[in-house]
Amino acid sequence: MTPQTTQIPVSLIILDETIYPRKGIDPRRVGMFAENIRDGIAFDPIEVEPCPDRPGFYRLLDGAHRWNAYKSTGMEEVIVIIKDLDGSDPLLYAAAKAIGPKQLTEEEAKDTARRAYAQNTQLSSADIGKAVGRARRTVDGYIADLRAATQMNTDIKIFRMHSLGIPQDRMAARLGLARTSFQHHLPKMAVLPNSANADLSRGFTVAQVAEKHGWPEPMVWSLVLEGKTDHDRFKALGWGFRTWDQWEFNDCDNRFGDDWPGRIPAQLIAHILRYFSQPGDLVLDPMAGGGVTPDTCLAMGRRCWAFDMEDRPDTRPEIEPFTWEISSDQGLSWPVSAKGKPDLVLFDPPYFDKKAGEYDEKSISGLSRNDYLDFLAAFFTLLKQHVKKKTRLAFINADWRDFQNTPAMDEKHKGGILIDDYLEILNKTGWYHTHIIQAPLSSQRFTPVVVSAMQKKGILGVISRYVIVLGLNN
Repeated sequence: MTPQTTQIPVSLIILDETIYPRKGIDPRRVGMFAENIRDGIAFDPIEVEPCPDRPGFYRLLDGAHRWNAYKSTGMEEVIVIIKDLDGSDPLLYAAAKAIGPKQLTEEEAKDTARRAYAQNTQLSSADIGKAVGRARRTVDGYIADLRAATQMNTDIKIFRMHSLGIPQDRMAARLGLARTSFQHHLPKMAVLPNSANADLSRGFTVAQVAEKHGWPEPMVWSLVLEGKTDHDRFKALGWGFRTWDQWEFNDCDNRFGDDWPGRIPAQLIAHILRYFSQPGDLVLDPMAGGGVTPDTCLAMGRRCWAFDMEDRPDTRPEIEPFTWEISSDQGLSWPVSAKGKPDLVLFDPPYFDKKAGEYDEKSISGLSRNDYLDFLAAFFTLLKQHVKKKTRLAFINADWRDFQNTPAMDEKHKGGILIDDYLEILNKTGWYHTHIIQAPLSSQRFTPVVVSAMQKKGILGVISRYVIVLGLNN
């Protein structure tokens, strides 16, 4: 079957060096092709594909020298074949096309092989070798160090997810590993911590060990604190323990969780874990955001299943991608079919309206007031169906008042969401509260200029935040 051709402007074609297998453009070949074009010699159409990050543009797959020759002769349009690679690696496709007229040099073949493997570690040496025109064993030599680093990275991800109690089938699916390949990694889990533990025993700090071995710091803390009591964990982490119903923390502990909109302190999560769970318990975080909960669970010896709409498989493999959406016919769906049920649910959703512009457009923060409350009602109802009779829910949220530029005397309740509204929904959906803990935000988030303006206008700001702990009405 003859490929279909079309004519497009030369100006819409770009050379994407990330998928170009050669080290550069040979000006002599371009000059020769340009001379041939002027003499009326026709060339095969160049091959392009739609540019993934520039709508309306096309990137070269084959014919970089011809394309440059067309430009040098002033041609405005050229005949092309627009390819749909249907998931095939574009770099390897371009490499395979390039070796037709002229073999890749050793340096070009090695560089292309390494770039292809770095972008897709599932590629085999045989597949890469076929594209770059080299034997499988040669490619093995090209990528040996990358493969070793990738294997260790995969092992670390598996160890991290295993420590948090994520089932094997979900780990394999999350990492894109076939079951046989996944099983190959499991025997390493018992010995993987040995070198890190050895460095810890020699007096290296947690931060030093994490940097040396490429481990996230909370994973190293999980080794240091293994078998410790919660009391001793708090002491080792430098967290003072609050024994009253007001937990105030001025700063987030940067060792736990990513920089994230609405990030909460790991100390707050740790207090909830200590009071309302036991070591080894399963914690569910349905909107995990920057990962403070799974990180803190590692340090506190708890298992954790975490979900979020933003998928970060390389940096946060333990946070499985899931978007909580209410469909018109089925309502909310549960993210997993596993039989395991959580002992504690830590629910810190994006607060209504706050930082809505910093979240994904599907975030519940951007919903209308009624839709936001309807979502919470649907979520609490669904949650009740998937937990144990003794499961505790720790719901973290804050009063929302539209105090911006409005004196306290002029504020209207209409449009606000207060703790009373949350409690009403929780009670209606079958949950009863046992504790309401104050965990205010730091007033330091208001600049002196803002505070001065608020004082002059009589504006009463909001730094309130509550941890509402609930059980089921069985």
